Amino acid sequence: MKLIGSLTSPYVRKVRIVLAEKKIDFELVLDQPWAAETIVPKYNPLGKVPVLLLDDESVLYDSRVISEYLDNVTPNNRLIPASGRERINVKRWEALGDGLLDATVAVLLESRRPKGEKSKGWIERQRGKITLTLAGMAADLGEQPWCHGGNYSLADIAIGCSLGYLDFRFPDIKWREAHANLAQLFDKLAQRPSFIETVPKD
Repeated sequence: MKLIGSLTSPYVRKVRIVLAEKKIDFELVLDQPWAAETIVPKYNPLGKVPVLLLDDESVLYDSRVISEYLDNVTPNNRLIPASGRERINVKRWEALGDGLLDATVAVLLESRRPKGEKSKGWIERQRGKITLTLAGMAADLGEQPWCHGGNYSLADIAIGCSLGYLDFRFPDIKWREAHANLAQLFDKLAQRPSFIETVPKD
């Protein structure tokens, strides 16, 4: 299988970490969706990465869809509970992580617009979401060792990718000072080979 994406996309990073944790071989095809020569729209009409090309020539996109598919491909190192409240809890954490990423990317893109086209109000609104989401994550995590209680899961991958992307793009947001438990979780995740190998690079 082939994964189309960039080295900076946190959504691509999430899938790369899942692939590493599941020990699934793949080929990474580097592509920047903003580039004129991008091949992404050929496979994903939304023009977004990640895109997963399967060996049977079928195509999957959206990091949540791809991650769930990959977790079901092999039974080893399950990252999403099979059913019930536990599954919903992990998916809820993933939604929090992806939501934090959505707000962070929105701030980044708006800040890159020409001076006369930037919306200060829009940026402030998205930054407000970031602040509230970080507080919500910290409250939900409490003193647990992992997002989903005692087990490492897709919840931790999603949260780790979102916090890592904040560090990458907005080091001025001092989330560690406000949320020591999130910092402790992130530092633990940062030691895993799957996280080390996928640190975003410009």
